Amino acid sequence: MRIDKFLKNARIIKRRTVAKEACEQGRVLINGKTAKPGTEVEVGDEIDIIFGSKPMRIKAEKLLEHTVKDEYKEMYSIINV
Repeated sequence: MRIDKFLKNARIIKRRTVAKEACEQGRVLINGKTAKPGTEVEVGDEIDIIFGSKPMRIKAEKLLEHTVKDEYKEMYSIINV
């Protein structure tokens, strides 16, 4: 799954266009490497997001194409806030 879509489906970033812009500005890292919007995310990847005033590190737990209400919480676990 593309990183921009993952961030949107996991509800970390509300809109995919904003997630795409964050990737283009170098604010998203996957396993320590700068991610482009089309970079693929795999289960177990560590994702660093430097967005707003709070950087966060998460681990991809599940890849879901569509999410409803509380399913998005299963997609990742927070490692560091």
